[in-house]
Amino acid sequence: MALVAASTRPQRARGRGHLAAKAVDGRTRLAELFQEGAAKIRLPDTFDNSMEAVIINTAGGLTGGDRMDWSIVAGPDTRIDATTQACEKIYKASAGTAEVQTSIKVDTGARVDWLPQETILFDRASLSRRLDVDLEETAEFLAVEAALLGRMAMGEAMAQGLFRDRWRIRRAGRLIHAEELRLDGDVKALTAEHAVLSGQVAFATLLYTGPLAETYLSRVRPLIGEHRGGVSQWRGKLVARLAAPDGFALRKILIPVISALRNGMPVPKVWNL
Repeated sequence: MALVAASTRPQRARGRGHLAAKAVDGRTRLAELFQEGAAKIRLPDTFDNSMEAVIINTAGGLTGGDRMDWSIVAGPDTRIDATTQACEKIYKASAGTAEVQTSIKVDTGARVDWLPQETILFDRASLSRRLDVDLEETAEFLAVEAALLGRMAMGEAMAQGLFRDRWRIRRAGRLIHAEELRLDGDVKALTAEHAVLSGQVAFATLLYTGPLAETYLSRVRPLIGEHRGGVSQWRGKLVARLAAPDGFALRKILIPVISALRNGMPVPKVWNL
């Protein structure tokens, strides 16, 4: 009797994590927690009224066909600082594209700081990432996304591949910020263009929206300087963009800017481990 070999597909990482917070006696407390597959969320002790959420991908990185979904809901008058345990690594994709979807809802009088550590993309990596944020009228929100096109210290570079990053941020249902980044194909040649990254391989975008946007502008602008990026503010929204020759140089700029946008608070402790 002839045996027919069954077709096999490579194992792919899947994960889904959800966190919701509520205010109890002036402190931010856990309301809902769900985690599935490679997605894990840990909540270290804090010494103030906020909650710190550490997002973990137990797969140890992503490649083509992997998918991670995260959702955060900050109830009225809560504060959540969400970060990642380490830099997310995007490895060479033999087929398909890794997908990461993050949805954040910030209710009345609440604030969320979305502070993942850098995403490292290796040569021939393929990543599509989306950030969707819904804010109530009096909510505050800070987002930081940083990327490294390889690791210079290890002699690695992202020469070919795909990196797509999409942001949609709404306040009271109105779209207040949308952006699309797409590096596709010959990434090395594309980022060498003066109008793109001028050869820099480390870059970051920071966005703050809330009542302190104008105040933060005067604090952030001297930290960035004219040769390392730019920052602008209008209609309650501040956007800063940074670029550097490597990850270490980027962090030297990025960490003080994040602290300034957090009114002097440091970055989460996991950034320094």
